[in-house]
Amino acid sequence: MTHELRRSLGVFDAVVIGLGSMVGAGIFVALGPAAGAAGAGLLPALGLAGLVAYCNAMASARLAARYPASGGTYVYGRERLGPFFGYLAGWAFVVGKTASCAAMALTVGAYVWPEQAHAVAVAAVVALTAVNYGGVRKSTLLTRVVVALVLAVLAALIVTTLSTGEADFGRLAPDAEVTAGGVLQAAGLLFFAFAGYARIATLGEEVRDPARTIPRAVPLALGIALAVYAAVAVAVLAVLGPQALAASPAPLVDAARAAGAGWLVPVVVVGAAVAALGSLLSLILGVSRTTLAMARDGHLPTALAAVHPRFQVPHRAELAVGAVVAVVAATADVRGAIGFSSFGVLVYYAIANASAWTLGRSHRPLAALGLAGCAALAFALPPGAVLAGLGVLAAGTVAYAVSRGRGRREHHPRP
Repeated sequence: MTHELRRSLGVFDAVVIGLGSMVGAGIFVALGPAAGAAGAGLLPALGLAGLVAYCNAMASARLAARYPASGGTYVYGRERLGPFFGYLAGWAFVVGKTASCAAMALTVGAYVWPEQAHAVAVAAVVALTAVNYGGVRKSTLLTRVVVALVLAVLAALIVTTLSTGEADFGRLAPDAEVTAGGVLQAAGLLFFAFAGYARIATLGEEVRDPARTIPRAVPLALGIALAVYAAVAVAVLAVLGPQALAASPAPLVDAARAAGAGWLVPVVVVGAAVAALGSLLSLILGVSRTTLAMARDGHLPTALAAVHPRFQVPHRAELAVGAVVAVVAATADVRGAIGFSSFGVLVYYAIANASAWTLGRSHRPLAALGLAGCAALAFALPPGAVLAGLGVLAAGTVAYAVSRGRGRREHHPRP
């Protein structure tokens, strides 16, 4: 049974996968909590999150071009900083993104059938795991459809809300209640919706001509997502205002209602459900590839490193990830998962920036800015998310130390 993946993705497909991860359910659920933290400072927070994401994207692109293997920052940290930092990045990514997967699945349930949200979430995880099992090309084709539909829905929302008399652009201006801490926390929460560009890097082993494709695809996907997010945030803030936005569990639906566009409400509901499915599809894809890379190095069960001889996918890793996400989706809370996921992903990118620092002087200014930004946003998150994240990192460190000690005993048994 082979352990190598097939290179089949070009620039367009790589951008689509990145967009499928970013322009998804994050924009439907993250604006409310972010507005609760920053108030009218939502737009500066979005710009700050975008800046940190850009630094991270460039670090990831440069590293992925040099190390075009599945695993993303797990591989980069291992190669540039040492095995422990690679492991820590992989651990933070797998745990944080498992929470993201559960949040996306629950978003599907909340929009499709609120009374049975957990059951619908589990069904969505099972269905999309089956799609990923059939091969990355099939996943990419489905993601194309999802991205096109979601962009169309968001465009309709933006045009409709901004052209109505209910839009008041005075609501966009920050007021005296905006604080630096609130903007930082909102930026950390909004980062939840930006992190999808890493999916391009984690699929590095399946990209054609990675040295050329990845550095082009990553910033392109990020730039498109940032433009879409900014337009949506302006539209929703202009119609609802920061207080109503912070209180809304479904801000895009409420914005359509406030604009008097009742016909748009079911369209937005369908768009949110489809967006969540698209994000979930790409998230499972990325987590399974990092699981594959960690299994190859023995940090996870080596059985998970198998690649299907026909479909050329890490099928055991995908099934394992799908099973864990299904269990979490049966019990998790959507909003509670956002902060926890953001902390784990910010740690992951902090290690990516530290790895990029070692590439040479020309890379260091952007890498230093990205590292500082990740640290600031991570520790500005709600205290519960920070404490939970630190606890998970500590548990991962203990597990690493135990596995290393066991490995040394096996290689050097006592006489």
